[in-house]
Formats: sequence, structure tokens, C-alpha cells
Amino acid sequence: MNFERSENQKMIAQMVRDFAEKEIRPNVMKWDESQEFPRELFHKMGALGIMGVLVPEQYGGAGLSYFEYISVIEEIAKVCGSIGLSTAAHNSLCTNHILEFGNEEQKQKYLPKLASGEWIGAWGLTEANTGSDAMRMKCTAVQDGDYWVINGTKNWITHGISGEIAVVLVRTGELLDSKGITAFAIERGTPGFSGGKKENKLGMRASETAELIFENCRVHKSQVLGKVGEGFQQAMKILDGGRISIGALSMGIAKGAFEASVKYAKEREQFGQPIANFQAIAFKLADMQTEIEASEMLLYQSAHLKNNKMKMTKESAMAKYYASEVAVRVSTDAVQIFGGYGYTKDFPVEKFYRDSKLCTIGEGTSEIQKLVISREILK
Repeated sequence: MNFERSENQKMIAQMVRDFAEKEIRPNVMKWDESQEFPRELFHKMGALGIMGVLVPEQYGGAGLSYFEYISVIEEIAKVCGSIGLSTAAHNSLCTNHILEFGNEEQKQKYLPKLASGEWIGAWGLTEANTGSDAMRMKCTAVQDGDYWVINGTKNWITHGISGEIAVVLVRTGELLDSKGITAFAIERGTPGFSGGKKENKLGMRASETAELIFENCRVHKSQVLGKVGEGFQQAMKILDGGRISIGALSMGIAKGAFEASVKYAKEREQFGQPIANFQAIAFKLADMQTEIEASEMLLYQSAHLKNNKMKMTKESAMAKYYASEVAVRVSTDAVQIFGGYGYTKDFPVEKFYRDSKLCTIGEGTSEIQKLVISREILK
């Protein structure tokens, strides 16, 4: 497997890097401190193809592979984890679910709006009491003629308030029945569907996280994605690809923290010389670089398998698990290298430190990733 970046990848990475420097970096701390979700930014990103990276050109997307997708998420996350997270959730969860499992009419209706950034997408699986234990979800749908009546809530949903459309996993069968869950595409404005509490988070504060609330929400049968009862299997497949997203997000955060650390270590002087000259600092940088490159190899291996439509459950779980833990370790060491300055909001690493932790939790905790990996090993 040759993971050397193609000219196209390099060109796309440079384009996103330039955009992030111009449009995102000047506003990072303003958005973080106000917890503002910068909706207009995503319109601009849509014009560059960033909101439909994996969507075929026939539906208005960029039609690129997972290799380019990793580059896009990484470059954004190197500047701001929040914007990287929202970009990843929009692309790999909501948009990709419709792309993978929607019928032609649904694809034609929704994908151009999502790929252009005209619409932002949400994806709802998690509930207050069923995080990793999705089979016990309490959000239910009961059929009533040509409609399904949905009741319940979803929690921790990216774009739960601002998203114009949500792909929602709802129980349509018996509890613990893997064929008793169905996916629906539900448009904002549907009676009985609303956004709820917005979470006040440690990090990723400019990425909106909120409840989805359904109160006798009537959804037409034409909004079912795939077949009734296939939702859980669909969600597991979507999460396989989603792990590549969070792995790329993690790697971007780690690289951002690392690059800031190298620059600071060369400039900061103590005892008459740059602190980079001290082995205690130099060895930290060596560990950081090694772990980042190992993450990258795992991530690109997963992307290679995904691009070639090969099974990659174990590989994507390994990539997500390792990259997310590395992001936490690297950003922690970055704060240590910066010392007292690293603990202030005048320097970038405290934000990388706060943002990184979500990567070990979202789209399957590190513990769930180890469960997935071990099950694949022991099959």
C-alpha cells in the first residue's frame, strides 16, 4: 500500500489550509468563548466542495476519496477542532448515510443541498441513557397508515438545533432486536420535531451539540432510509467510516499541537538557550512525532480499505482508538512544553488540549473501540 500523497491530495490540502488560515484562525477564540456556531462559514466551505467531499459529482459533490477526505479534516482541525468536528459529522454521518442507504429520489432531493453547504446535516443515534448501548434506545416510531409517529429524544447530536435535516435512528420493533431499528431522514420544520438543550462543553465549543426532541412527530414512509428494520446495521456501517473521520480529526489536533510546540521550543529560551536543546523537551517532541506518524499509517490503511470497499471494521477502530488517544497525549505534552503560557488562552495549545478529549469519546469511546477490535481478533 502506497500512502504517498498524490498531487491532487497536496493541492486540496493546500486549498483547505489557505482557507483555514484566512477564514477560521482569526475567529477561533471568539467562537470558542462565545460558543458560537458559525453557520455562514459552512456556506463558504460548501462553495469549495468541503461539505460534500465524498458525494459524487452527479449529486453536486466533490466526488473525492477517503484519502482526500482525511486531508480536508486534518487541515481544518490543525486550526480548530470545533470546525473540524462539525465538518466531519456533516460529511461522514448525515450526508454519507443518505448517500449509502438513500434511494435515488432521496439522494437527488438532499445531497445537492448538503454538498453545497446550503443545508447542514445532523445524525441522531445517542440517547441520554443509551450511549454505547444503542440497542436499548427509547425513541420509538409507531406506524399509522402511510406515516410513522415518532416520540422520544436524542442527545449529544452535532447540529441538533441548526441542522436542516437529521438522519435519526428510531426503534420500530422490540427492545434489543437488532432488526427493530429504522433510519429516517427528517427535515427541520416537520411538526413535532424540534431542537432542545444545547450542551455547555469543555471543548469543541463552536461545534453545536444539542438534543433532538420528537413529540408525536409524523413522518411519511417515504422518509425511511433503506428498509424498515435495517437501521442498526446501517448505523454500524456508517460508524466504520465515521471512525476514519474522528481519526483524521484527532490527527489534525495532534499535528496542530505538535507544530505549535516545535515552534515554541525553538523560540523560548531558558538558561541561555532554546528549550529545544534540552533533552527533556527534545524527547517529548520525538515521542509526539512518532505517535502522530503511527496514527497516520493506521488511518491511511483504513482509508485504503474503505476506498476499495473492503472490510475495515477492525482497522478503522484501531485507527480511531489510537489516533484519539495520541491527540490527548500530544496536546497534554504541548501544554507542558509551553509551561505556564500553555495554560493561558493567549496561546493555542490549551484549546487543542480541551478539544482533544472529545475524540476519545465521540463515535464510540476508546473502550468500545477496544471491544470492537478484540471481537474482530477473536472471531
